[in-house]
Amino acid sequence: MDSDDKKVAPSSIAESSPQHFDAVYSEDTLDGRYIAKARILNDAVQDIGMGKYQWGLFFVTGFGWFADNLWPIATSLIIPPTVNEFKLEPAWLKLGQNIGLFVGAAFWAIGADIWGRKLSFNLTMLIIAAFSTSAGGSPDIVTLISLVTVLSVGVGGNLPVDSAIFLEFVPASHQYLLTFLSIWWAIGQLVGSLVAWPLVANYSCTTKIPGTDCPRSSNMGWRYFLFVMGGFMFVFWVLRFFVFKLYESPKYLMGKGQDEQAVEVVRKLAEHNGRTTSLTVEDLQAVDLAYAQKETDGKETKNEGHVNAAIRRQMAKFDSNHLKALFASKKLAYSSSLLIALWVTLVALTGLAFPLYNSFVIYFLATRGAYFGDGSVYITYRNQVILSVAKLPGAFISCYLVELPILGRRGTLSLATAATGVFILLSTTARSSNALLGWNCAYSLTSNIMFGVLAAITPELFPTKDRGTGNAITAMASRIFGVMAPIIALYADLTTSVPIFIAGAIFIIAGLIALLLPFESRGKASL
Repeated sequence: MDSDDKKVAPSSIAESSPQHFDAVYSEDTLDGRYIAKARILNDAVQDIGMGKYQWGLFFVTGFGWFADNLWPIATSLIIPPTVNEFKLEPAWLKLGQNIGLFVGAAFWAIGADIWGRKLSFNLTMLIIAAFSTSAGGSPDIVTLISLVTVLSVGVGGNLPVDSAIFLEFVPASHQYLLTFLSIWWAIGQLVGSLVAWPLVANYSCTTKIPGTDCPRSSNMGWRYFLFVMGGFMFVFWVLRFFVFKLYESPKYLMGKGQDEQAVEVVRKLAEHNGRTTSLTVEDLQAVDLAYAQKETDGKETKNEGHVNAAIRRQMAKFDSNHLKALFASKKLAYSSSLLIALWVTLVALTGLAFPLYNSFVIYFLATRGAYFGDGSVYITYRNQVILSVAKLPGAFISCYLVELPILGRRGTLSLATAATGVFILLSTTARSSNALLGWNCAYSLTSNIMFGVLAAITPELFPTKDRGTGNAITAMASRIFGVMAPIIALYADLTTSVPIFIAGAIFIIAGLIALLLPFESRGKASL
């Protein structure tokens, strides 16, 4: 903290904290009052350190990553048996899912800036659990698509909300763990693949003509799969709601003008971790008084009502409209416009490429496998398990690379994104089943690194008070292009390599765009 900051916001926390981190933004891009208070809270959390609460949070927010990757994959896993039973056009199921993901990203993430993080955090998993279990009992295709759409509304809110929650409680020295949460993506896909493998492979009917000779009684595998995964979601919800006590984000409360509640949360955090904190409400109120005094040109005032009114006027423009708050000053407007434009482009391009390739990877592998003479259900799901295992090292690699000064978040994101596109393109050269599987393992590894960094740097570059809205903008961009992928599939020949060339090229372009990101958050405390 520089000398000017100390004059405006004296804090015993900042002075006693063993490690202080600069913020991503400075006072010429964000409101000085907000920055000063956020720094005080950041220093308090840093002083408390990484403890039991944050590690518990790593697991319960990790459930959100688990669900975020599981359900798009799960929908792909049930496509072959549902096609046989209902004569389903696969793209319609994916279309319903992506519409739900889009709505969920918008509703829950923006809502988290309005009513707080806790409500969104607790309800999203319950919605997934209830409707995924119900989907297993679908009597027809319309019901199945409808239930998958609704459960996806819950899935869509997980990542934007959970990433904000974790980031707002973790010390700045451990922000890299937000990247490591991608391990739960790999675990989610692995568990889903392992459960689907015996159920779908052993309890599915085969038919040459979809919709005929495949009654429900002989095609229960995909239903059992949904029941089991829905049960997982119920367990996750119980652990989130009844076992782990989630506190409201202190910086969110501070942004709402609730300083006393913010300090109380920090004290509870310290107590939970077996530590103490010297943070007081007076530390935060000193910032308000200093800025109120500056507004009166240094003149002293004993009119408490006038001071409170000045505080409310200063904070109002940052509370009334979270989208407008991103453009509250000229420099902030320029910075936010460039940042959002770059991320909308990056997320949108990958949002189109990833579903285009991954949504139909089961179908693509089965088709290529059939060409090589090994397109059985068993081999197809065995390959999915292998691809899931290939993702696991990505979390460890990304966690290491993002902390390297030569790469940081931007360099790692760019490198992993471009590499993902290259491996997708190289997969079209496969002339054997094992070669195809090898290329896709490489793709799985680099894509997990890419999305892990992407999911971490996005919330890091938005201030807490508007983080939900910022996360929603980027997530909605991804989801709307995800809606386009199955529409393209309705009119494209998925048995050719054309979609794969499109996906690979888009990832390479997105990798170049990542280098244009205007801020590097490595070694910086989020606000």
